Amino acid sequence: MDYSVWFALIVLFFAGGLTPGPAVMLTVSSSLRYGFRAALLPAMGVSLANLVWISLAAGGVVAIAATVPLLLDLLKVIGVGFILWLAWLMVHSGTRDLRGEGVATPSRARLFASGIGLQLANPNALVFFGLILPSYFDASTPLLPQVAVIMLSITVTEMFGLSLYAALADALARRFQNPSFALWFNRIAASLMVASVLYALWSTTQL
Repeated sequence: MDYSVWFALIVLFFAGGLTPGPAVMLTVSSSLRYGFRAALLPAMGVSLANLVWISLAAGGVVAIAATVPLLLDLLKVIGVGFILWLAWLMVHSGTRDLRGEGVATPSRARLFASGIGLQLANPNALVFFGLILPSYFDASTPLLPQVAVIMLSITVTEMFGLSLYAALADALARRFQNPSFALWFNRIAASLMVASVLYALWSTTQL
């Protein structure tokens, strides 16, 4: 993969993929409720889901699905429904008490799975990995090395950005040791998550 193409892809992903959206809001909310280390689990789930998206994009599966409007619309509706459910959980699942008396941390598997499910259902990911990423593949060079470079680069970028968000959220939770702060922050984060996914749904219907 040409360096300039790789750099353009990473800049695009960093600018679009790490701005506050469903993945960022899930990580931030998890950090506020359960702490920094626990928030890394949904972040890793998001990163794993990205690898699935990249594999599907490289194989042309997403592009084929995009040629069937009914299937694409069905995937979007299922994705929006899943993210709306996650937003509801964010608001109603309680807040962390730094004195050790707060809500119990869910299992690692559940936190990890929430990240996978969210990113697989995210219309933003469908657009980026399904409709934009394939244009960065160079048909004149072997595909596998390009896929490996993209997987590694996007995973490192995603984990760096989400870890930074998680650390900032954890610092805020410790600075403002008030459960009501986390509760209201979760409500705002859930609202932003819903707004982001609805905007993504609207914008992709214009394609």
